[in-house]
Amino acid sequence: MTHGYRTDGYGVLGGERPGLRESATRHALLPLRIFLGVTFIYAGIDKLTQSGFFSATGSGSVGEMMRGVRDSSAIPALVDLALKNPAGFGYAIAIGELAVGLGALFGLLTRIAALGGALISLSLWLTVSWQATPYYYGNDLPYLMAWLPLVLAGAPTFSLDAVLADRRRRMR
Repeated sequence: MTHGYRTDGYGVLGGERPGLRESATRHALLPLRIFLGVTFIYAGIDKLTQSGFFSATGSGSVGEMMRGVRDSSAIPALVDLALKNPAGFGYAIAIGELAVGLGALFGLLTRIAALGGALISLSLWLTVSWQATPYYYGNDLPYLMAWLPLVLAGAPTFSLDAVLADRRRRMR
């Protein structure tokens, strides 16, 4: 006996509306997108509005933080590069976090935004949180891993990417 299950359309069976399980599967990455988007937007805004963050020296400055982690980082040369222009590095990280967060939250160029988030998290893990022992105490490693599903899957629902893809499909 054969069953007439359709395999296209996210589990839609015979034109029926998807059930709770299929709907949950389709939207599984949405909480991750919201969390990472809001967190990275907040981190970017926090850096941009924090007095003294972009200074080369002083408490709470990016320069002071980089000097503090230089000898314990996995890639001291990356820290040295940041120390050549701490303010420029600080602005690059802050604006990068803001752009990545907005891209993830609104689902615009989601895979590219997620790749940017993964690269920011990787660079921070290899420099700022590398000295954490054991390694999984470093807070940037879980962020790196959290970005990877979005790099692979993008934002298929509740996203500007989905709206634009639907518009392109209808224009054909």
